[in-house]
Amino acid sequence: MTRDATAGPVLIVEDDHNIADLVARYLTTAGFVPLIAHDGAEGLALAQERQPQFVILDLMLPVLDGWEVCREIRRHSDVPILFLTAREDEMDRVLGFSLGADDYVVKPFSPRELVERVKAILRRARPKQSVPKIFRQGALTLEPEKHKVTMAGETVALTPSEYKLLYCLMAAPGRVFSREELLARLYERGEAVIDRVVDVHIGKLRQKIEPTPSSPAYIRTVHGVGYCLAENQDA
Repeated sequence: MTRDATAGPVLIVEDDHNIADLVARYLTTAGFVPLIAHDGAEGLALAQERQPQFVILDLMLPVLDGWEVCREIRRHSDVPILFLTAREDEMDRVLGFSLGADDYVVKPFSPRELVERVKAILRRARPKQSVPKIFRQGALTLEPEKHKVTMAGETVALTPSEYKLLYCLMAAPGRVFSREELLARLYERGEAVIDRVVDVHIGKLRQKIEPTPSSPAYIRTVHGVGYCLAENQDA
């Protein structure tokens, strides 16, 4: 893999030294520069100081747990976050995605597959170079070349998953996408996830772009089917 020289390191926040070292070795072989923290407070500090291009985050951490680290990172950054944890309960997964995680891998895991997931998420998070079109609906604007979303002229910070969902909806206003279609856009490699993940991301997206999230004007729910972007919004 040829790494972008301007990209930041991949931050591994993991209290098990053996697992952290294993993941770091595989990332190094793949061309990444790993950065390791062994507790949540150290991980959060490194995330703020070093601006990593990706975060691999355990949940059960000393000082600050992974939930809190993710929550704090998401207050200021849309860096991709992958939870790597022994917790496999469905509600833990839902909570992880609701906090802004982009993927969730349960231990024991394949380090090769983990690296491929990192690569895939980074690829999908990058804007398409051949798409110059700007999408506009009312006060909402999405600029693919800049990977930028604004609402009434103000920049909106989205996670990679939120951006992909909004891009999909804005590229085809009025078209109703089923949850299965939207899941396929989020997880192109066919990862096994529950369709409620889409609802979680849509809920977070509405909180960021809707003037009144409880009565959405942009992202409409089509009951029993899925979601669509409302057409012809007034600016």
